Amino acid sequence: MSHVEQHLNILGFKVSDLITGVKGIATSVSFDLYGCVQVLVNRGLDSKGEIQEQRWFDISRLKVISKTAVIDQPNFTQGKQAEGKQGAAEKPCCTMV
Repeated sequence: MSHVEQHLNILGFKVSDLITGVKGIATSVSFDLYGCVQVLVNRGLDSKGEIQEQRWFDISRLKVISKTAVIDQPNFTQGKQAEGKQGAAEKPCCTMV
C-alpha cells in the first residue's frame, strides 16, 4: 500500500487533533504543492443544531479514535468515483456523531 493510499484511508474515521483536542470526522485529504498532507475535520453540529466550522489539520497531528468509518470510503482506483463521475449529490447520507 502506498503512502497516498494510507493517507486516504483516514477518510470517514473519527479523529482527534493531538494538540488542540478538536474531534470530528475526517472528510477530505489534501496534498499540496509544498508537500503538506492535510485533513479536513468536520466537527458536526453544535448544541443549537448549527454546523460547526470545519478545520484543516496536518495529518501527523491527527489520531484516529474510532474503529470503523462512519461511512464507506470512496473507491478512488476504479469506477464512477475514480473517474470523477459521482459527486456529493449521489453519495449516501450519514449521521455524524
